[in-house]
Amino acid sequence: MGIKVEFNPDLALRRYETPGRHISECIPEKLKTGEIHDFLKKGQRNYWLNGEIPLVETEGNEELSRPIASIKIIEATHFLLDKEIFTRGKYEVVDIYDTNSGEVHFKGFQKR
Repeated sequence: MGIKVEFNPDLALRRYETPGRHISECIPEKLKTGEIHDFLKKGQRNYWLNGEIPLVETEGNEELSRPIASIKIIEATHFLLDKEIFTRGKYEVVDIYDTNSGEVHFKGFQKR
């Protein structure tokens, strides 16, 4: 038996007010540079804490949007809830992007 851990190069959250999802599992209605938001993800996840990563929108099944913002994860904690592992934390919004521009904002972990 192993330990299931997922390494995430981005923070993938659901669309604002997705039915059946906690508010921390969703992208805020309006993002503003400098704001700090909570996040919640199912599973034991590891994020890069020493720089900026993309914030993307997911509809599930690993279907991800282009980056909608550049963020810094400033806190991440693993915990058990009803015998299931979750990761919760906080992120700071650094930049906000126009997803229709076609501009490339990240090359791997390197912000462009």
